[in-house]
Amino acid sequence: MTNTYSGARVLVTGGTGSFGHTVAAKLLERDVSEVRVLSRDEAKQDLMRHEIKDSRVRYYVGDVRDYDSVERATRDVDFVFHAAALKQVPSCEFFPMEAVRTNVNGSENVIRAADRNSVRSVVCLSTDKAVYPVNAMGMSKAMMEKVAQSYGLNNPHATTTVSLVRYGNVMYSRGSVIPLFIRQIKSGKNLTVTNPDMTRFMMSLANSVDLVEFAFQNATQGDLFIRKAQSCTIHDLAQATINLFRSRASIEVIGTRHAEKVSEALATREELARAEDMGDYFRVVADKRDLNYSVYVEQGDVEQTQYEDYDSHTVERMGVDEVEDLLLTLPEVRAELSAAGIPFEARSS
Repeated sequence: MTNTYSGARVLVTGGTGSFGHTVAAKLLERDVSEVRVLSRDEAKQDLMRHEIKDSRVRYYVGDVRDYDSVERATRDVDFVFHAAALKQVPSCEFFPMEAVRTNVNGSENVIRAADRNSVRSVVCLSTDKAVYPVNAMGMSKAMMEKVAQSYGLNNPHATTTVSLVRYGNVMYSRGSVIPLFIRQIKSGKNLTVTNPDMTRFMMSLANSVDLVEFAFQNATQGDLFIRKAQSCTIHDLAQATINLFRSRASIEVIGTRHAEKVSEALATREELARAEDMGDYFRVVADKRDLNYSVYVEQGDVEQTQYEDYDSHTVERMGVDEVEDLLLTLPEVRAELSAAGIPFEARSS
């Protein structure tokens, strides 16, 4: 991270999760004045307190669903990483209103509190499941994006900048499939996959933090940032894990779970039509048209027909060898290989 945060107070909502934990540790490498961790899980906060022994970290027990607890946590804060969310697709299918209360209402609370306390910048974390959503989790995240972007539409002269980042599967995050595969291998079990032909974008935790950092440095009101990524099939991800761990496990197909998609898209063709290509990233500017539609009825946007969706089925896809290289960039995978006594060569940096 750069010196963007020099002397700053930074709040991380959902700060005990995989992303929050990683970004908090990265922030402490800089000369921030304070990192605030807001979450409702005091047990995880206690674990984090013992892992990160730094007096600049302050822990706030609270829930983004409760405006008062969020408002209290955002006082005198400069930057907000909004990572708190319900992320598990099956649980959101059974309890969709819980996803709404956290992902939509909770995000509105964060933005309102940031505005009230004159926070300089808020970055909200979204997911590829918000693009053409077919499940409650993706739908609630799509609504979160609309809530975030509506802030700029309704407050064009606001001092608080609200932007978004969207990414795919974060490898080795809590609840992701790679730790499950490794546990199955260590237990002598076969690796279970839902659909071997399913494709997903792959991103490391470090890259997800870089994406948010990029947003903080470059965002204007309502911007959405997407990091370009390669994809792979779930079969190839499982096979790469088997190869690295020199396992004899087989791949067992168990069938698609509740509301899973065969592929995911990081950006729609409509978004790409107004996107700026920034090298490793796309910046999708907010649609800032007002409610006077007459102009747009008479003259449309011909550019939208010239783009395709940025989809995990159609982007550059990694083979098994490339997935192995990517897995070897993860410190957690290297640690597991070392613990198992398996020599390896980190072929990619």
